[in-house]
Amino acid sequence: MSDLLTSVPEDKPMSLMPDEVVFRRGLAGRHLRGRVWKIFFMMAIVLALLSLVALFLNVVNSAAGLIVVQYNIDPAEVVPNGDLAAATAEQLAAGIVEYEPNRALVLIRDNLSSVPVDQFSASTMSQILGTHLYPESAADKTPRDLEPEERAAILAQNLSVDVMKQFISDDIIGLNVLETHSLFESIFDRAAIEEHFAAEFDPATTRLEFRLWLRPSFLTSGQSSDPVLAGIRTALIGTIWIVAITVLVAFPIGVGAAIYLEEYAAAFGNINTRFGRFMQWFNRFIETNVRNLAGVPSIIYGLLGLAIFVRAAAEFTSGRFVGVTDSNGRTIISASLTMALLILPVIIINAQEAIRAVQSSIREASYGLGATKWQTIWNQVLPAAMPGILTGTILGMSRAIGETAPLVIVGASTATFLDPNGPFSSFTALPIQIYQWTARPQAEFRAIAAAAIIVLLVLLLLLNATAILLRQYFRRKLQT
Repeated sequence: MSDLLTSVPEDKPMSLMPDEVVFRRGLAGRHLRGRVWKIFFMMAIVLALLSLVALFLNVVNSAAGLIVVQYNIDPAEVVPNGDLAAATAEQLAAGIVEYEPNRALVLIRDNLSSVPVDQFSASTMSQILGTHLYPESAADKTPRDLEPEERAAILAQNLSVDVMKQFISDDIIGLNVLETHSLFESIFDRAAIEEHFAAEFDPATTRLEFRLWLRPSFLTSGQSSDPVLAGIRTALIGTIWIVAITVLVAFPIGVGAAIYLEEYAAAFGNINTRFGRFMQWFNRFIETNVRNLAGVPSIIYGLLGLAIFVRAAAEFTSGRFVGVTDSNGRTIISASLTMALLILPVIIINAQEAIRAVQSSIREASYGLGATKWQTIWNQVLPAAMPGILTGTILGMSRAIGETAPLVIVGASTATFLDPNGPFSSFTALPIQIYQWTARPQAEFRAIAAAAIIVLLVLLLLLNATAILLRQYFRRKLQT
């Protein structure tokens, strides 16, 4: 040691800092690495944005374009503006009676009659329709004696709009889509499409027209085997039901679990007893499994929901305990509880991080003023952590709204024509409907699937925007 000390010149004191040349070389290297990583992250962000834009353009490209349609009768002669999907019940009924007056009686007989078929012609309308609605002037008339206005009124008041649309499309208009083109083809290659149409199709019976598959009637129409008439009303209502119940179940449970793990579980760390050591192990077990569950594939949650909610808890999820008799466990409530389990880990982990980020001085100041632990959590910690908690809720909700596998497992229907009217109804959802349409071979179904994807994206953005507005509200409230 003495030799080392004597080897250092007396005019140069010992220093742990490198000399200036080495220091500047190392500093330049760190700056270079920083710039490289900055460029890398910026390129990753740009690539992600370009991918999203390309995906959105691809969807939009399929949701509109030129189509070649064939009509037996021009739709504009049957319903106003020729838009069958947007026509009202009265307009549809009037079109049926005008072009198929006898078939209108067949519709009444097959869908509304309460008398045997062989007695239909000789019975009065009051006997035939029973509890159905009909004009007073038609009560004592036989079907053949009905005026056209009376036939139309009976159809409009009793038949569903979807049934009348399907009848007009199949039996009166004879609408048939022969060819479909994408939006970009229709814009940039329109001349070639028109030339092909003139060479291959008869203009007397076919028409080349531009169609936007995403239109108001697409949102209000139910499912149909005809892509021109098909809509997403049933799937959209089912999706809203599922998301609403999922958030109502998962949010309070997730936040409650995060409060326990962050605010109460730590207290057991100071208890050096058998019970205290058990609770420490138990809390570590819970937290470890919560973080592991965040990475479990969604189909596993579907199998869990099938075993627990659809089968084991069928008495509750089918609604039999409240008198519902036309349902089984494959209902909206089963799907919602399954999706709640799916997003619970995400909500818990993000809520924990948000609660942990609240400054300890806020808690200490509350305790110093005499507040209890729960008063401190409810009035100080939760409001301060709410922006971060809502961020986790947004992430969980975004995952839930686009999941398909769990819904397929718990029994979402791919072909249901009845709108869900409660938590114990059978259901379908937008992801299921999109999957079902994309599996069809016809290009028209892929076009309406693209329109449904746009609706799903808009719904997701609206839900996220609502959560973001709530987050900003709580953040501003903290600053005032």
